[in-house]
Amino acid sequence: MSQTPKINVDLDVKPEVVPFFDEDTNTFSYVVRDPGSRACAVVDSVMDIDYAAGRISFTGADRIIAYVREHKLEVEWLIETHVHADHLSAAPYIQEALGGKLGIGEHIVTVQATFGKIFNAGTEFARDGSQFDRLFADGDEYHVGGMRCQALHTPGHTPACMVHVMGDAAFVGDTLFMPDGGTARADFPGGDARVLYRSIRRVLELPGATRLFMCHDYQPDGRELEYETTVASERENNIHVHDGISEDDFVRMREARDATLGMPRLILPSLQVNMRAGHLPEADDNGTVYLKLPINAL
Repeated sequence: MSQTPKINVDLDVKPEVVPFFDEDTNTFSYVVRDPGSRACAVVDSVMDIDYAAGRISFTGADRIIAYVREHKLEVEWLIETHVHADHLSAAPYIQEALGGKLGIGEHIVTVQATFGKIFNAGTEFARDGSQFDRLFADGDEYHVGGMRCQALHTPGHTPACMVHVMGDAAFVGDTLFMPDGGTARADFPGGDARVLYRSIRRVLELPGATRLFMCHDYQPDGRELEYETTVASERENNIHVHDGISEDDFVRMREARDATLGMPRLILPSLQVNMRAGHLPEADDNGTVYLKLPINAL
């Protein structure tokens, strides 16, 4: 039986983390700068879509590009924490403008196989993760400039979810929310509440001072927008998984809560695009790109 890789957090390395908030999808993207150089990573970028009109744009991504250029940064990585179901990735658009390698967890192939069938994507859609430059395995290391980074496999919300640790900062995707927001749902195809609990506990075993950066904030009770917390705060205060909450208690809560939730507004366009690493499907023979609307498939 293989051992779980050790995740090493360097609390002495404090990257500069700049958030960019997409109000339409409540999503945070980040530019993460190595404190010792101009190298940076872009985490969980957003493509804008007017679903009713069938129009895409890149207002949010252009803000990131402008920031990187203004500060003369060098993008080395574009990181997707998972195949998002609530927004479309702008990674290829940013990559074309700024360079860098596009990375996601190696279990993207499971997501591609599942949703390739749901969307009847055909043989032209590769289900081997080849749309990405790097598929991270649990514990894999990489660098942003001189800053050591590590990928932590955290399935449960989706099979391909990963938390990325960069210096003293960890980017948790949808696995965790701010303490008053709880945790991700686990009822999408390939999701599992019990697996999610174990993934979260693994994250919460990181040093208490580790900074955690959220992918979403839904501002419970109308409070101000927040995106950063710590492992210690989550362990003490997270309403779903604070210390003392058992696995069975969590699973009962999560499954009951998930049963009341509707599908995310943008799940169907998001999955089609994000399983392709942010690329749109190939145009039909009339030159127009189409996104499918499978009926009663989810």
